[in-house]
Amino acid sequence: MATEQALYTQAIQRFNGLLAEAGQTNLREPTAMTLATADAHGRPQARTVLLKQADEDGFVFYTNHNSRKGRALAENPYAALLFFWQPLMQQVKVEGAVASVTDAEADTYWASRPRESQLAAWASDQSSTLATREVFEQRLEELRTQYADREIPRPTYWSGFRVHPERLEFWHEREYRQHERECYWRESDGVWHWSLLNP
Repeated sequence: MATEQALYTQAIQRFNGLLAEAGQTNLREPTAMTLATADAHGRPQARTVLLKQADEDGFVFYTNHNSRKGRALAENPYAALLFFWQPLMQQVKVEGAVASVTDAEADTYWASRPRESQLAAWASDQSSTLATREVFEQRLEELRTQYADREIPRPTYWSGFRVHPERLEFWHEREYRQHERECYWRESDGVWHWSLLNP
C-alpha cells in the first residue's frame, strides 16, 4: 500500500503518463483543459486554457490577470480543471487552491513564447469589449513597430497561476456507463487518501 505522500506522487505520475499518451494521439492540443472558477458571489465561469506545467508543485497556466478568470481568481482563489482526452476516453479532474507563480517563473515562460504571442498579450485588453477586429489589428501593428528591434518585455498584468491539488479524480470509460473512477484527495491535516468511486 502506498504511503500517504506517495499517493500524491502516484497521482501526478499517473496524470503525466496519460498526458504523454494523449500527446501521441491526433489531438491538436492535448494540454487543453477546462478551467472553472467562481467569482466573489459564487457565479461560475468556465473556459478552455492550456496547461504549461504539471508536477508535484501543481498545475500551471498563464493569462492576463485583468481578464475575467484573473479577476475571479483574485476574488476567490480556488479552481477546478478538467482534462478530457477523447481518443483515450480518459478524464482527469483536479481541484484546489490557486496562487500566482513567481515573477522569475513568469519571465522564463514569457521568454519562450513566440513574438507574435507576446505582442498579442500586449495588444489585448482581455475580456473587455472590442469595437472591431480592426482596432485589435491596429494595436498589433503599432506594437510590431514599437518593438521591431528589441525584446518585448512581459506586461506586469500577464503572469501565471498554479493550482495546488487538493483532489484529483481519474475517469476511464467502460461500456454501458460502467465507468472506472478513482479519487485521490488531501485532508485538512495534509494526509492524502485514495478510493474508488461509483460510476
